[in-house]
Amino acid sequence: MGICNICPRNCNIDRSEKIGYCAMTDTVKISRAALHMWEEPCISGEKGSGTVFFSGCNMKCVFCQNKDISTDGFGKEITIGRLAEIFLELQDKGALNINLVTPTHYTLQIIDAVKIARAKGLKLPIVYNTSSYEKVETIKLLEGIVDIWLPDFKYMDNTAAQRYSKAPDYVENAKAAIAEMVRQQPECAFNEDGIIQKGVIVRHLVLPGQTQRAKDAVQYLYDCYGDSIFISIMSQYTPCTDLGDYPEINRKLTAEEYDDVVDFAVEIGVENGFLQEGESASESFIPPFNLEGV
Repeated sequence: MGICNICPRNCNIDRSEKIGYCAMTDTVKISRAALHMWEEPCISGEKGSGTVFFSGCNMKCVFCQNKDISTDGFGKEITIGRLAEIFLELQDKGALNINLVTPTHYTLQIIDAVKIARAKGLKLPIVYNTSSYEKVETIKLLEGIVDIWLPDFKYMDNTAAQRYSKAPDYVENAKAAIAEMVRQQPECAFNEDGIIQKGVIVRHLVLPGQTQRAKDAVQYLYDCYGDSIFISIMSQYTPCTDLGDYPEINRKLTAEEYDDVVDFAVEIGVENGFLQEGESASESFIPPFNLEGV
């Protein structure tokens, strides 16, 4: 792999010898590979999305719901060949797609695994499920590999990005990364069952007390891309970790706050979008990280 500067952290280290900001070596580590029913309807459908949860993360959001794997590093190390086998096993289980969750720090290994799996009969679309804290150069490496981009657009201002994710340059990197994703997949396409085959769905998680920031994010996305992308406005924020140092977000989102953002999206003309019901804001929404399918 050599020196790793795959993401904006620019660790500039050899991950075969030491870990980067993502807390991972260059050996793929995953915590779960299973059918997942809790994505957007056009991704999960009725059969489920073949979701692979990678251990480690280059963000370290203080409110992360997947802290056990993103920060604490739970998971099992596997070979690239085994990752390719997992893709094929998920296809055999009826998955509608292969959904790569927090994949950034394993981009090069994923490219190899997808090529191996496709040579052995993988036909499913590849979903790249990312925080958007990405380099454009890295996203370009994935052209022809990724069919469906599923990026978060977490913040519209770097003050919040620094406070909650220690990423003071998040906004400019996320904007540029999403622009490259849309360049690669400029229009969404669905099969006869309404399951997405290619395109871009951008997610924004509404944080408590920060409806204006959420509106700014939705406004930016709609101004830039209109209805060529889908905007997924998420209500599932749940304080699962100790947020005593962040009292302003140490509570669940209220229905009124969420509805305020949704109403704004409708008012500005957003037509291609997804909403979440209130019951998604619970720990039961978080899958068990138990090495299933690994």
